[in-house]
Amino acid sequence: MIHPEQVADMLRPTTSTFMPTATSVPGQVPTVMPTPTEYQTVGEIGHRTLWVTFALMVLSSGIFALLSWNVPTSKRIFHVITTLITIIASLSYFAMATGHATTYNCSTVWDHHKHVPDTSRQVCRQVFWGRYVDWTLTTPLLLLDLCLLAGVDGAHTLMAIVADVIMVLCGLFSALGEKGNTAQKWGWYTIACISYLFVIWHVALHGGRTVSAKGRGVSRLFKGLALFTLLLWTAYPIIWGIADGARKVSVDTEILIYTVLDILAKPVFGFWLLLSHRAMPETNIDLSGYWSHGPSTEGRIRIGEED
Repeated sequence: MIHPEQVADMLRPTTSTFMPTATSVPGQVPTVMPTPTEYQTVGEIGHRTLWVTFALMVLSSGIFALLSWNVPTSKRIFHVITTLITIIASLSYFAMATGHATTYNCSTVWDHHKHVPDTSRQVCRQVFWGRYVDWTLTTPLLLLDLCLLAGVDGAHTLMAIVADVIMVLCGLFSALGEKGNTAQKWGWYTIACISYLFVIWHVALHGGRTVSAKGRGVSRLFKGLALFTLLLWTAYPIIWGIADGARKVSVDTEILIYTVLDILAKPVFGFWLLLSHRAMPETNIDLSGYWSHGPSTEGRIRIGEED
């Protein structure tokens, strides 16, 4: 005989929990979410650095112009060249500080995973192309200062300037080129480094031989300025390889380092050259003719005058 409680238990609905196993439910493929584009841009520190450097370049330009005030025009060539260097640099830094000389260079970075498909993301780094315009114009003027000081002939001076311009333009092509193409990027970089070796040959080595004819004082000044300049210039491609090339440092760090190099290579170089030039008369280069007096009156056609 069945007890009433047993009947109630039989009629009461029962619940059970079904736990799926790996064999009962096929595994789901993990969802891969796209990674948003990463932007490497200038920050507050870099932005302030650009403005401060602009002010320093303007101030240096004004001081260089004042130093030439009592110098005869025929002997003012070093003052003119050095002032133009910092004026161009100040314009470049103003353009970069206001955001008018910058662009972005994007590259695709692949991330490899063990259990999910590989994913890609875009990394866009801010490139200040105004810096390359600055270098294309100012570095030949710096070389011209050194060549005039050492007495380098026109042929070697021209070759040094052409090699320098090629060096800077190759750096620009590499900075703005397709970052995914490693051969292209580092190919331009290699050409730039080779061009720099030609600059050293024509200015440092050849200039070191020709300056000896100007005396010990001028020779010591040239060798000091040339060594100072070329050591600084050697640092530029190293920083480029770390910053723009491999992108191992932030944009702010890149700006800070380039700013220090630019201040040393332009205002500090300029003060060293002009103050030494003022105290060393044998460094004078007397340029007469058109530079000092304008076009000659010989050969002009005078209307209304009798023969």
